[in-house]
Amino acid sequence: MPNIKSAAKRVKTAAKANLRNRSIKSELLTFRRKVEEAIAAGDKSVATAAVSTYASKLDKAAKRGVIKSNTADRKKSRTAAALAKLA
Repeated sequence: MPNIKSAAKRVKTAAKANLRNRSIKSELLTFRRKVEEAIAAGDKSVATAAVSTYASKLDKAAKRGVIKSNTADRKKSRTAAALAKLA
């Protein structure tokens, strides 16, 4: 345990941030799975909606600092390319 009051506070805030970041990353994995399933099923309208939602979630995660912006851009590009192959 930390001896200094500010260090104790940092431990608490880091734990809260860790929970929040894990939750957001888990949500991203869920949406990625939904996109992959929609593309595998071959339903273009459902896949387009799923990719749009996934891109939005990636942008929000990057804005909050959960993932880096280049990572978000790369994942959006790859899902868009997979969607384009479907067409």
